[in-house]
Amino acid sequence: MATTLFHAMTEQDKTTAVKRLIEESTPRDDFFLLAILSVLMAVFGLLLNSPAVIIGSMLIAPLLSPILGISLGVVMADSRLIFRSLFTLTKAIAWSIPFASIATLLFASQAGLSPELNPEILSRTEPSILYIAVAVVAGLAASFALIKPNLNASLPGVAISVALIPPIAVTGIGLARFDWAMMTDSFILFLINAVSIVFASMVVFSLMNLYVKRSVAEEEIDKEDKKLEHDKEQAEKEANAL
Repeated sequence: MATTLFHAMTEQDKTTAVKRLIEESTPRDDFFLLAILSVLMAVFGLLLNSPAVIIGSMLIAPLLSPILGISLGVVMADSRLIFRSLFTLTKAIAWSIPFASIATLLFASQAGLSPELNPEILSRTEPSILYIAVAVVAGLAASFALIKPNLNASLPGVAISVALIPPIAVTGIGLARFDWAMMTDSFILFLINAVSIVFASMVVFSLMNLYVKRSVAEEEIDKEDKKLEHDKEQAEKEANAL
């Protein structure tokens, strides 16, 4: 069974997966926009105590790729890929938390949040072994689906968002309330879940021998960085022409 699961794939499948992962974890403006929007929707769902809205926020969250990019970088011992993916993830969080805080300040009173906290928010301030289990399973599923061309990685990506997006949103809510305990607890939960996902996906990538594709990763990083630089230059030219 292990042979079938982890070794029954072509070199082309591995190459395609590595290229796709690096492309989708490139720090582009549209990535950061989707990250902000997903966290904002999660904030609204948390304020409304609505699991349906929170689930909706996970459908547009793009955090799968940089998280798996960190795992792949560790497996390949590629510091460039690690820091690149970490930069994308960190910048997305740095943008999302202030927007979550602003949304809370604007809409918390309409949701009747202050001073009570509803169960959806409180559950994201209490790190639990069950949340770690969810993160590990999500990491295993997402990394496995990424490599298998016949599987859809978007659904495991939603599972990863379950572990990451609501804690980020609650951190923003805590910032708006100047509740440092809430901020700390929810952000610790985010960090624990992120590390669990990285560890789980490292196991899968190692079993799939993706470390042999380091040269492919380096070439794709160079390609994506050049495209990113070109896009910035084009945007500056268009801005100056106005």
